[in-house]
Amino acid sequence: MRRRPSVGFWVLVALLTLAFVAPLLWMLITSFKTIGESQQAPPTLIPSDPTGRAYGEVLTTGGQNPVLRWFLNSLVAATLHSGLVVLVASMAGYALARMEFRFKKPIFGLILATLFVPGFVFLMPNYLLMDKLAWLDTLWALVVPGAAGAFGVFFMRQFFLALPRELEEVAMIDGANAWTVFTRIILPNAKPALATLTVLSFLANWNDFIWPLYVLFSPERLTLPAGLKLLQGAYTTDYPVILTGATVASVPVLILYIFVQRYVIEGVARSGIKG
Repeated sequence: MRRRPSVGFWVLVALLTLAFVAPLLWMLITSFKTIGESQQAPPTLIPSDPTGRAYGEVLTTGGQNPVLRWFLNSLVAATLHSGLVVLVASMAGYALARMEFRFKKPIFGLILATLFVPGFVFLMPNYLLMDKLAWLDTLWALVVPGAAGAFGVFFMRQFFLALPRELEEVAMIDGANAWTVFTRIILPNAKPALATLTVLSFLANWNDFIWPLYVLFSPERLTLPAGLKLLQGAYTTDYPVILTGATVASVPVLILYIFVQRYVIEGVARSGIKG
C-alpha cells in the first residue's frame, strides 16, 4: 500500500512554490506601478494607482529603446539556435551511440573534456571567428556559436543508448538504410530528449547576456537581456519599465515549458548515465 504524503511534505512543496512564484508576481505587480511608488520604502504590495505606462513604452519598435525589437531579435536567435543545436546533437549523439568507427572513444572523451573548460575561454576565439566570417553585429553571431556544444551531444548519446537496438534491427531487416532508421525510427522515439534539449538550448540563448554585448553594436540589433541594461539610467532607474521588459522576456519561456513539460520530465528521466 502506497504511503500518502504527510502534511509536512505539502508544506514544503507550498514553500518551494512560493519561493519560485513570488518573484514573478512581484515583477508583474511592479510593472503596473508608477516610478515613485516603485521606489517607496517599505514597498507597497498592491499598486495604489495602477498604470500601463511602462507597457506603452515597452511595446514599441521605435524610439531610443526598442524593447519589442529586442524581443523579436531574441526570439529569432533563440529559435534558430535551439533548432541548430538539436540537429547537430542528434546526429552526433546517434553516431557516438550506435555507429562504430576509429577513435570513437577518444573523440567522445575529447568532447566531454570541453565541458570542463570555462565558457569565457571561448569568448575571444569565437569573436575572432565571427569577425573573419563578417558576422559581427548580426544575429548569426548569436545563432551559430555553441551549436555543436558538448552537453547536447552527450545528452542525446545517453538517450540513444537507452533505446532498444531491436527497433533498428527490425527496420534494417525490412531493407531500411542507416538514414531511414535514424529519421523514421530513432527520432520519433526520441521526442522527450529532443524537447528537453530544445528547451535547454532556447533558455541558454534567450538568457545570454555577455556574448551579445561582445558581438552586437547597433541598438536595434540587441537582444532583450543586453538591451534591458540600457533602460537603467545614470541617475535614476525606471523600475516599472525594466520589470515590464523582464515580464515580456519571461512569457515565451513559460509558454514553451507549459507545452513541453511532459517531454522534459520524461527526457530527463530516460537520459541517465549509461556507458
